[in-house]
Amino acid sequence: MLRLRSEQARRELTLGAIRAHLEEQPSPHSIRACARRWCTAITNLADDVVTATNSAESNE
Repeated sequence: MLRLRSEQARRELTLGAIRAHLEEQPSPHSIRACARRWCTAITNLADDVVTATNSAESNE
């Protein structure tokens, strides 16, 4: 239960930071462009984690 709460808190903090960054953008167009950049960055991070996980598993 503690782990779940910790994960939820981390998610809320992260999304709050992303939201704050989006709210700083001057126009709807730039908000959407910024959101797309966040999505791309998160997807790239996920790909890196998958690669690292696969590499670690193959080294065992």
